[in-house]
Amino acid sequence: MTSAKSARRPHHWRRDLIELAALFTAVAVADAIANLIGHQPDGPYLLVASAVALTATATFHTWWARRHSHAPPPTADGLIAAHDGSGPDRSTDRLTATAHAGTVASVTTPTAAGPALSTGETVLWRMRTTVRDTPGSLAALCIALARHRVDILTLQTHPLAEGTVDEFLLRAPAPLQMQQLSRAVSAAGGSSTWIERADAHDLVDAPTRILGLATRTALDAAELPLALRQLLGRCTIHSLPAVSISGRATGETTPVEGVLEETVMRLRDPSGGAITIERPYLPFTPTEFARARALVELDARLGPRVPRSEHVLTLPEGNEITVRRADQSDLAAARAMHDRCSDQTLRLRYHGPVRDADRYLDHLLSPRFGRTLAVQTASGRLVALGHLLWDGDETEVALLVEDDWQRRGIGSELLGRLVTLAIEAGCESVYAVTQASNTGMVAAMRALALPLDYQIEEGTLVITARLEATPVRSLPPYEQAGR
Repeated sequence: MTSAKSARRPHHWRRDLIELAALFTAVAVADAIANLIGHQPDGPYLLVASAVALTATATFHTWWARRHSHAPPPTADGLIAAHDGSGPDRSTDRLTATAHAGTVASVTTPTAAGPALSTGETVLWRMRTTVRDTPGSLAALCIALARHRVDILTLQTHPLAEGTVDEFLLRAPAPLQMQQLSRAVSAAGGSSTWIERADAHDLVDAPTRILGLATRTALDAAELPLALRQLLGRCTIHSLPAVSISGRATGETTPVEGVLEETVMRLRDPSGGAITIERPYLPFTPTEFARARALVELDARLGPRVPRSEHVLTLPEGNEITVRRADQSDLAAARAMHDRCSDQTLRLRYHGPVRDADRYLDHLLSPRFGRTLAVQTASGRLVALGHLLWDGDETEVALLVEDDWQRRGIGSELLGRLVTLAIEAGCESVYAVTQASNTGMVAAMRALALPLDYQIEEGTLVITARLEATPVRSLPPYEQAGR
């Protein structure tokens, strides 16, 4: 940019005088040469030949200048040398290297100048590697990717005390194997490299994705564990309550600022207790820790909240029931339903002593551990509960239907809705633990029309439904027997 002061610089008469003197001198010299040559016998021919030579020289100079102004980018060694010693700082190196890689390595993305370099099949990769925090280190890495015709779609940086963790979203030719990519990155100076396949969902830029997760968390307290998992990638999240089911203190306390220990992150749960996040294959960075802590702080500031949506359904006999989300405010109604259930029904649901059933309700109704659907009658009585519980990397579904309301399809309706919630949350599978004699639960799982895996041990049956890319069959209302 040119300052206003320099743009209005005063005009000096000395410069005009020098330019005028130079002009008169040039005219005098030209006149002397023309008179000297013109009086020779071949003078006119020499003047014409000189004009042609000057014109040819000017034309050649113009062509040469235009050709080199559109020269290809410098070689890898040249660019690395330019950045290794003369780069002013890391940010300049990142801008130059990323721009170079994006230009040279483009595989399938069309540009304004023309079509992409190649129209072959490509795949998406997520890659994270640690590089030295020195000028030229990122440039060398980008050039190594460019040599394999890899396009850098997004780049995030995570500064460390020593070095920088760079996280890439890459589009690479399909024949390029993960081992080849890893070797190329290692040869370019990358260390602790981690690579996995990505999909179209990863094309969303980081700020947009984080804002979306914050919105989901703000609308529903049960979304916090899921939002943390999507924010941090493949990890295991455990919510550890401050008080156990038996009423004893668990001793799970965490400082307000949280704790970061390599591959383990501990945050204070706003509802009490602690949230532990583990990722054994990749250490967390301070940037990731700060993002997770901000998400937990948002949840704490908003307080308890559950979306209030209700769906009214009509049973075959004409009775209307309402399906809605439940939380800890329904604790008294859930205990009253327990009192109306038979011992056999409670035993099939909780797999333990009937007298301990009420102890589980406070945990089950907490949005921190999953989502709960409740079924109530027109009079407001609670007659069924369906739970979708976050269990580390896995997700459990569980049903409890009051005896007088069983065999009316309520269990199948609840289970179908719970599985739909699991698919929306990105779960790969759900499992149910029951007794082999519980034919109602088995029938409800089979009615999902999903691939099922069965495991039975000492009378306990575990049924796992695999959800990957398989739509849940639309359940005909109350046609399937279930609980």
